[in-house]
This record gives sequence, structure tokens and C-alpha cells, in this order.
Amino acid sequence: MQFKLIMALVKPHITDNVVDAMKGAGATGATIIPARGTGIHEAKTFFGLSIEDKTDIIVFLVEEHVVENLLEVIRLAGKFNEPGTGIAFVLPIDHIVGLESQMKKFKDQARDKYF
Repeated sequence: MQFKLIMALVKPHITDNVVDAMKGAGATGATIIPARGTGIHEAKTFFGLSIEDKTDIIVFLVEEHVVENLLEVIRLAGKFNEPGTGIAFVLPIDHIVGLESQMKKFKDQARDKYF
């Protein structure tokens, strides 16, 4: 099996919607990392200092055949069509350990997709 890492950077008030939608679409879990950052739409200053807005980084490890579907789930749940709500991207995974407890779910998803 080949795996991909989906990273979604969203505002904290959107995080639960994205995670719930992803789990409903078949993701087996998520890691949420608090962060801060700024983009062109929410950049603000206070006495000349740039104010960085809170952001959550949501990390999903998924089997590669479901990536496109799950990116669409993130886009819709995160309301990415609205400015300043977030972005998501995919990174390749070369090696992985520790997924033994989730392999049945991944195999079932692959079977349902291809057979």
C-alpha cells in the first residue's frame, strides 16, 4: 500500500468541521497541531507590528487512492472558497511503521474502491 500525508491549515473554528467530515469520509484519525500564521487576506498590523492569526495544522495519513476524494471533503468542510479560511496539500510518504491496527480499514477501503 502507498500512503500520502494530507496537511490542512485551517482556522481553529473550522478544525472540528474538517476532522468530523474527514472521519465521515473514511479517514482513520487526525493529528491537530496549534500554529500561527498570516496570509494576504487577514494580515493586520498594530502600531506597525504584524499580527499573526491562530491556525490549526490538521494532519491525515491516508491510502493514496482516497486522496482526491478527501481533499474535496476538506475543501468543502473548510469552506476554502472563502478567503482566509485555509489551504490543504499532499505530501508523499516513503516509509511508515505503526499502522498495523488500521491496516484492515485501509484494505477494506481499497477493496471497495477497486472491486
